[in-house]
Amino acid sequence: MAKATEPPHPEKIFPVSWDQFHRDSRALAWRLHAAGPFDALVCITRGGLVPAAIVARELNVRMIETVCIASYHDYKNQGDIKVIKGVAAEITSMRGEGKGVLIVDDLVDTGKTAKVVRELLPAAHFATVYAKPMGRPLVDTFVTEVSQDTWIYFPWDTR
Repeated sequence: MAKATEPPHPEKIFPVSWDQFHRDSRALAWRLHAAGPFDALVCITRGGLVPAAIVARELNVRMIETVCIASYHDYKNQGDIKVIKGVAAEITSMRGEGKGVLIVDDLVDTGKTAKVVRELLPAAHFATVYAKPMGRPLVDTFVTEVSQDTWIYFPWDTR
């Protein structure tokens, strides 16, 4: 298994509070207004669930689907990508391989997950709240870019 990008020094840790994540997710929705309208939203689980709910509400998108992918198998180590649940045919067939579909995730890191989802919906608009340089080229819209060696602690990662 390949080791996930984890910071070598404590100063490369980026903790995100619930309030900050909500603000950043709303900022993502505001940026997406000009890229829409979108007929459907596909959320990458699990990290994309929270921003997808916020973005869907802000953009008034009611058709919401999930694609379930496992890549981090023991929290910090990224392994092989496994599609646990694909995207419904109603979404994949929309106006040519996902045209009018918005994909939402919390973070694009190495781009491995993004590549898999891009293959499923090549014409969709891909948006993440945070982006790292390796995965950044696969994303159409994002809010904040962080360095590749920064480890983001999402609100659900901390107790």
